[in-house]
Amino acid sequence: MTPEEKHLWYDFLVKLPMTVNRQKNIGNYIVDFYIAEKNVVIEIDGLQHNAPENEKSDRQRDKELNALGIRVLRYTNISINKNFAIVCNDILRHLDVSAKEMKSDI
Repeated sequence: MTPEEKHLWYDFLVKLPMTVNRQKNIGNYIVDFYIAEKNVVIEIDGLQHNAPENEKSDRQRDKELNALGIRVLRYTNISINKNFAIVCNDILRHLDVSAKEMKSDI
């Protein structure tokens, strides 16, 4: 895992009141994090995802995962490093989970 993935995992995702899988195989892809209960994938993108060819493959990947009924949430390394609380709150909102339901404080 990248430092940003570790930060999100250890400081937030493990506290969710549901199972979160790391590096989960779904079809032809390995996703960063998968929450089966909510059919949600969380991807943490580095700068390489800004390259046009990578943006295109990310769109195709998201389209294929969406076709399986999976919502893809994407966050950048920069947003993890500079706006961690905002990222966490956005994830909670998409999962329809309140901060009160967390296993411990975020």
